[in-house]
Amino acid sequence: MSEQLLQGPVHDVHVELGATFAPFGGWEMPVSYEGTVSEHTAVRETVGLFDVSHLGKAVVRGPGAADYVDATLTNDLGRIAPGKAQYTLCCTDDGGVVDDLIAYYVSDEEVFLVPNAANTAAVVDALALGAPDGVTVTNQHRDFGVLAVQGPRSVEVLTALGLPTDIEYMGFVDAEWNGVPVRVCRSGYTGEVGYELVPRWADSEALFRALLGPVRALGGSPAGLGARDTLRTEMGYPLHGHELSLEISPLEARCGWAVGWKKPAFWGRAALAAQKEAGPARRLWGLKAVDRGVLRAELTVRRAGDAVGVTTSGTFSPTLKIGIALALLDTSSGIAAGDEVEVDVRGRSLRATVVVPPFVEVNTK
Repeated sequence: MSEQLLQGPVHDVHVELGATFAPFGGWEMPVSYEGTVSEHTAVRETVGLFDVSHLGKAVVRGPGAADYVDATLTNDLGRIAPGKAQYTLCCTDDGGVVDDLIAYYVSDEEVFLVPNAANTAAVVDALALGAPDGVTVTNQHRDFGVLAVQGPRSVEVLTALGLPTDIEYMGFVDAEWNGVPVRVCRSGYTGEVGYELVPRWADSEALFRALLGPVRALGGSPAGLGARDTLRTEMGYPLHGHELSLEISPLEARCGWAVGWKKPAFWGRAALAAQKEAGPARRLWGLKAVDRGVLRAELTVRRAGDAVGVTTSGTFSPTLKIGIALALLDTSSGIAAGDEVEVDVRGRSLRATVVVPPFVEVNTK
């Protein structure tokens, strides 16, 4: 029997807009409306509107809630203050990644978490299992939606709705729109200036419809999962299950910057410290195709005939007009930026140049 896919609060609007759908993380997600390339270009040049309500939501509350999150997840909450959000990871004792997520530091007694859709239950269960007395961990997956307004004209879209825009990068404020609460965060997954809005589940459709007006007026468009993937791949942003997993550590994925190495404790600390000391056996790199062709995930990468790694994600870059990929390459191979490798694409050898991600300029700030 096929899996019963979940639908988000804006599903009916996506149907009205003629979206094509595909399963992702247990949810039926809009892949594109008028084409991935045009939606990708809208985000890079004007503005795009995403419904990513499939993302998980959870809240950790109680005396010492922030201290508890800080003692479990990798990043150092002490680096930020209430009103700021932080990219962090939930790891196992051996340094594998249960999930990467955003932690909203609301107060010392409340931290709001946004994990990936398929991993929400695992993150909630792990945090709940070790929670000290008085601290609760609540799965709020279907209590809130998440809408992302991304692109150089995203400020104008929010301004049209009377929503706040003067927010520091990775900062957030709790605001109102038409009398209903919405959390507004200066963040995103595209590499462009943008905002992620967290309304109540029941308010998400009305807010999406309201945002769509100014987005269209500014020459932008709604954008689906296809554009979300090409945009994040151009930035080298990891996707759990591809660049991060129970078998791929933060260090291998170049996410060591999201680890609070000076903290006395977090899940996986000993294993990650040992890996840092020894150096990871493989590391994430970018590949830019020299020959014509589209790179995909799980392709063997060779140099001088020897296998040196495997691609984790691959796509055609609408910005660069070439094939690009992310790949885990063996550090013992001595590969460095600028080297040329060959990627085995269905028996055809496609040449590519090794680069340090991102592939395009970062414009988030």
